[in-house]
Amino acid sequence: MTETFQFKLHKTDGKARRGEVSMPRGTIRTPAFMPVGTVGTVKAMYLDQVKDLGADIILGNTYHLMLRPGAERVARLGGLHGLIRWQGPILTDSGGFQVMSLAGLRKLDEQGVTFKSHVDGALFHMSPERSIEIQGLLDSDIQMQLDECVALPAEPKEIERAMEMSLRWAERCKVAFGDQPGKAMFGIVQGGDIPKLRERSAEALKGLDLKGYAVGGLAVGEPQEVMLRMLDITCPIMPVDKPRYLMGVGTPDDILRSVAEGIDMFDCVMPTRSGRHGLAFTRHGRINLRNARHAEDMRPLDEQSSCPATRDYSRAYLHHLIRSNESLGGMLLSWNNLAYYQELMAGIRLAIEEGRFADFMAETQETWRRGDLPPV
Repeated sequence: MTETFQFKLHKTDGKARRGEVSMPRGTIRTPAFMPVGTVGTVKAMYLDQVKDLGADIILGNTYHLMLRPGAERVARLGGLHGLIRWQGPILTDSGGFQVMSLAGLRKLDEQGVTFKSHVDGALFHMSPERSIEIQGLLDSDIQMQLDECVALPAEPKEIERAMEMSLRWAERCKVAFGDQPGKAMFGIVQGGDIPKLRERSAEALKGLDLKGYAVGGLAVGEPQEVMLRMLDITCPIMPVDKPRYLMGVGTPDDILRSVAEGIDMFDCVMPTRSGRHGLAFTRHGRINLRNARHAEDMRPLDEQSSCPATRDYSRAYLHHLIRSNESLGGMLLSWNNLAYYQELMAGIRLAIEEGRFADFMAETQETWRRGDLPPV
């Protein structure tokens, strides 16, 4: 740990990068997957479990936490870390993505966004400055600029307008953030699926000399190949000595392919959301526990896993829990999924260190393609 925010790049293997982010509250081993704790909870998980699985950092969300329990209340209670009993680093999303989903409940202009709460209809205004203020009240360690995220496909003029405004908001967020020793504010590259706009956004943000850079506005409706093409364009522009974060991504395959493009940090609700709906991620690929073929299968999901949820519970029991809508089913599969994601990240980091990332990626994808082992 360190008293300042630092990123050290230890090894590269092709475009893949192995590094560490050091902060007063802990060290983040990269490439890293950040479990999503939107409202101060990683759904269906104890945070002690999340830590034990290998997570160095979790994510919280400005939009949701400002509505409930309220940023000022969190500050009065000593900050988000103490409230939720998580002592490691926390990254807070600015709320821009959630505001995008409120198209029918918001008004957006140069000053920010005015929106109605999806909880009780109360009216709120969030400017770039207020977004940073809220994140400061939450006492998060990495704070994101307020941006406007546009779902794809979209008209080029709309993508360009949102990108340019996001750049202006980034400048205002940097001023509002000021100098906070040990903390960081990241800018967010926008530009949709238009290469020239991605280049323009990345170059302008690079000129702000921020402590980290995120790629936003992807995994919002475009095919994987489009996402990867935007990363291929964007990553070479971003500074080599700063962490790179791909927001809201994604599937295990998305993560592997994005690491191959030079991404360091990821977050996604997929592991826990899929778990609550009966889908397990394993080294043999996806397993849908709702399927009737698991009803009398006494094998675990993976007998070689170190995770108790994966190793110690039969598929028959998991199938029964999911089909019966029992909470325990979602808890166990969320546990399994987060364990697999962290195992994948650990494997990625080791492969980069040993200079065999391309082989690791090919072997992992081939195991997924072979699929789940049939019952004996």
